[in-house]
Amino acid sequence: MKVIFLRWRRLVPLLILLACFVLLFTQWNYKLEFNVDKQRGLGKPELPHANRAPVAPKDIKDHPVLPQVHQPDAIDAMKKHEALNPPAVNPAVPGKQSVIEEFNLYPRVPPPKSDENSVGPGERGAGFTVNRDRLSQQEQARYDQGWQDNAFNQYVSDLISVRRYVVDQREGECLTKKYQETLPSTSVIICFHNEAWSVLLRSVHSVIDNSPPALLKEIVLVDDFSDKPHLKEPLEEYMAQLKIVKIVRAKQREGLIRARMLGARASSAEVLTFLDSHIECTKGWLEPLLDRIQTDKTNVVVPVIEVIGDSDLKYHRANVQSIQVGGFDWDLIFHWHPPPERDRKRPGAPYSPIRTPTMAGGLFSISREFFKDLGYYDEGMEVWGGENLELSFKTWMCGGTLETIPCSHVGHIFRKRSPYKWESKFTSPLRRNTVRLAEVWLDDYKRFYYAKIGFQLGDYGDVSDRKQIRQRLQCKPFKWYLENIYPELFVPSNAIASGDIENVESAHCIDAPLKSKDDRTVIVGMWPCHRQGGNQFWMMSKNGEIRRDSKCWDVGTNPARISIIDCHGGRGNQEFTYLESGEIKHGERCLEMSLDKQTLQVVFCTGSKRQQWKFNRKPFMPPESQ
Repeated sequence: MKVIFLRWRRLVPLLILLACFVLLFTQWNYKLEFNVDKQRGLGKPELPHANRAPVAPKDIKDHPVLPQVHQPDAIDAMKKHEALNPPAVNPAVPGKQSVIEEFNLYPRVPPPKSDENSVGPGERGAGFTVNRDRLSQQEQARYDQGWQDNAFNQYVSDLISVRRYVVDQREGECLTKKYQETLPSTSVIICFHNEAWSVLLRSVHSVIDNSPPALLKEIVLVDDFSDKPHLKEPLEEYMAQLKIVKIVRAKQREGLIRARMLGARASSAEVLTFLDSHIECTKGWLEPLLDRIQTDKTNVVVPVIEVIGDSDLKYHRANVQSIQVGGFDWDLIFHWHPPPERDRKRPGAPYSPIRTPTMAGGLFSISREFFKDLGYYDEGMEVWGGENLELSFKTWMCGGTLETIPCSHVGHIFRKRSPYKWESKFTSPLRRNTVRLAEVWLDDYKRFYYAKIGFQLGDYGDVSDRKQIRQRLQCKPFKWYLENIYPELFVPSNAIASGDIENVESAHCIDAPLKSKDDRTVIVGMWPCHRQGGNQFWMMSKNGEIRRDSKCWDVGTNPARISIIDCHGGRGNQEFTYLESGEIKHGERCLEMSLDKQTLQVVFCTGSKRQQWKFNRKPFMPPESQ
């Protein structure tokens, strides 16, 4: 026994040496396999980005949704699943780590589609935030560059799946509504210029994932001369896998209007659907649009356009009762406003189609045949701007109907600025576009716009062919449009007084811009009269509003000063009376200039000269030219 023990004791060093050798070989083999797998795209999972498949809760019990990228509890929970390894938590001390390490920003393989059980950044349309201060210097630079290039948070967008699940935005009757069995197919046309990769892919996938295959004939991507590398070969390779997408590339910078016409010519479906490149379609968005065109090919239809946050990409739902319609002012600028009472009481409200005087122009569907009858877009227009009003006016005036469809919902990232530089041979492309619009469609009412721009029409080109379209279609006059489609628009020629409002005691006039530089409420005040109009030009409507364009005086309380806000048409705080005595009254009180001739208040009437005003009792009718 003793001999056996001694022999085993001599073997122990050999066994230890053998164990070390095995351990070293195992480590070497693991590293080798890892490196090979890494080259094949396997191995350690990358950080979540636009191409990352979401994780279902069945794989992670009680998995919390990430409200912030640096939430420790959520990160610890998510680390249990290799398919979604979240960014590392950043220490709030010097030596910060990257929240996002280097990863492939432009993946070539489409990810799986999310569903209602998916968990990950931005799922269910939730917002997702990143604390910039907790990023490394390198990541902060990437974060800032994303904002600069896109005017939205590309950094956050890249963390969200390009096939994220957004909750069904429909409600009420829209959830059970049945549509015609036979609907026309559509070509979806999306124009882009230097768009962010994740946002463009999310737009495309949202169309495919939320459209019945039988109704979606194709998606035509029109590249308006982008110069970003990711929009070249990587985009071609990615989209080729989707089969249904074709890419058309402009040979020079065309601008939205002509780029869309490139897409229309390259498409083949009987209905054209135009979308922007930073949108998300939701469940059931397409059928309601096509159903209205199937009912009448002269229906031009617009989805409810909902807001996607530019910072956190949160999808903000618009309640059916809060849906707004399009309008415009005499600067020929589009704006939103609530539908008038007559439309709120329409049959089938609130889920039936709503008439809209104009559309924003970024998202709509139109019959190819009717679009052709209307002369398509005016390709004499430059870049973008004004084309939406032109199409709106001629739709209504030439026998069509323009509607917002409450059962169709599409989200849109509204940017606060345009991140792109435009090159045009014209000093002001927008001026050229709106003058062309006015010359063809506004009749004598164009004078109101021309007065706004000092009758400086500039070079607007030849519009004879556009006027021929109007004559051929025997379109109605613009007066008909104002009286029947947009009677809510204030027409300056209907004013009962116009011009400057001068106090009889001094050469001071009521003065105010319509908007402040810092978006604070504008308070109406006094300034020496300059007789140049501008901030001292006012009109009084038959409803007693004192206004300029779509902005009205509004009387506040404590103190009763006057601010400038949107006209609401409800009288109340926006109703005034101009008496023969020269007093401007709000209820039983009078408008009075302060002793220092700087401010205004509504106070008890005293007969003081500081409460007496000179206001020209004539409508505003500018000359035909100047």
